[in-house]
Amino acid sequence: MAIRLLVVLIALGLLHVAPQLASWRRDGLFRRWVAQLSDTSGAGRVLLALVPPLVACLLLAWLFSHTMLGELPPLLFGLIVLLYCFGPREFERDLETILAAPDAVSREAAAQALAEDERAVSWSAPALGEAIIYAALRRRFAVLLWFFLLGPFGALLYRLAQTLGREDSLALDANSQRAAGYLANALDWLPAQLLTFTLAVVGHWDAVITAWRRWHIQATPTSWYERGPGFLGAAAQADVLIDIEAGDGYTEEHNDPLAELRRLRSALLRALLAWLSVVALLVIGGWAN
Repeated sequence: MAIRLLVVLIALGLLHVAPQLASWRRDGLFRRWVAQLSDTSGAGRVLLALVPPLVACLLLAWLFSHTMLGELPPLLFGLIVLLYCFGPREFERDLETILAAPDAVSREAAAQALAEDERAVSWSAPALGEAIIYAALRRRFAVLLWFFLLGPFGALLYRLAQTLGREDSLALDANSQRAAGYLANALDWLPAQLLTFTLAVVGHWDAVITAWRRWHIQATPTSWYERGPGFLGAAAQADVLIDIEAGDGYTEEHNDPLAELRRLRSALLRALLAWLSVVALLVIGGWAN
């Protein structure tokens, strides 16, 4: 776990100074492999698409962990895989592009980069907040969680599953698209739950938890893999829409998209620090034992 934490810190540092690293990922080989499987369909096609790259990842991780160079090769391999799994653009850079846009039209156009499923992002505080939280989940927090839990294998599994389940450009058949969507939603479920509770801690607890509970009350037992983590978007919108009574007795209304972007960006930074702090405590606890 200590090596994984170090890899994450290095990766985040590199992305901070060189955000273009998140855009270097090329998945043409994977896409060609998926296209070669057009004579299969459903879960079988998804399984065949994922097994070769994941097995190769496991083999490389094993080989790098059994060299004479100690921990350096596994660290470098984990760093390469993690940087590959971030993206398709650096999350913070997309937020900065929106903030730096000179006019409303440019800001709204820049906001479309947050949506990975090609859905339009309307220029309003709730819609922008929802787009930001899903981009944070799929570009950063979910990748980090699966990397911490399963190493490079987990991060690569998540990224490839998201590619299969959410990118229409792969032109999968209906059965394969459904199976890939189920897998992508299932892998989103755990990190989305954790991110929701973290958002409640660093944001507005009552609003976020109320929205989370309401979504789960209305959800069906299969929602966790059929519909995806809709509770996260509902929680983000509730966090944005809440009106807070300020100390001077006036009500602070959250209806300015740019102001909410800055506030949510700060909240997500605190959430990231909270996740890293928990992992650091686990590492220190392991050393103490």
